Amino acid sequence: MRRERGFTILEVLIVVAIIGIIAAIAMANYLNAVQRARQKRTMADIRSIGLAWEARAVDTKAYNAAGFTMPAVALTYGDLNTLLAPTYMRNIPSTDGWGNAMQFAVDQAIGSRNAAEYAIRSAGRDGVFMGNTYTAGPTTSFDCDIVYSGGSFVVWPEGTQAGH
Repeated sequence: MRRERGFTILEVLIVVAIIGIIAAIAMANYLNAVQRARQKRTMADIRSIGLAWEARAVDTKAYNAAGFTMPAVALTYGDLNTLLAPTYMRNIPSTDGWGNAMQFAVDQAIGSRNAAEYAIRSAGRDGVFMGNTYTAGPTTSFDCDIVYSGGSFVVWPEGTQAGH
């Protein structure tokens, strides 16, 4: 009579362990890719809003509307929608890639009716704004704020990202 051959329990456990290690590596890479996609979507949305705001400023010679006369005025999404849509941008995103509300602001000299600068800001993955003090340039955290002002990004995540 012939003996039947099969896998031993040790061989099966080794194969399961190898598959588990490969799955863990693949899952970590997948989650990192999802975060990077959200970051890139946020940066693309912010850049589009900035370009629309710049186009409006070329036409009106200011980043604000005539009614805003205080320095460092925070604009609501509704204010920005009124200023830009539908002439300069059809659909203005109100949230970033992580679903957090973005912030919009203009800065103008005291006594001036025309704003000279603007800013668009996303809180990043954690949804918490870091305040108003930034180290300019790229950072390595998905949690960092993404700040766009004057036609370029002031702070943004780049390179290998640190996870939670």
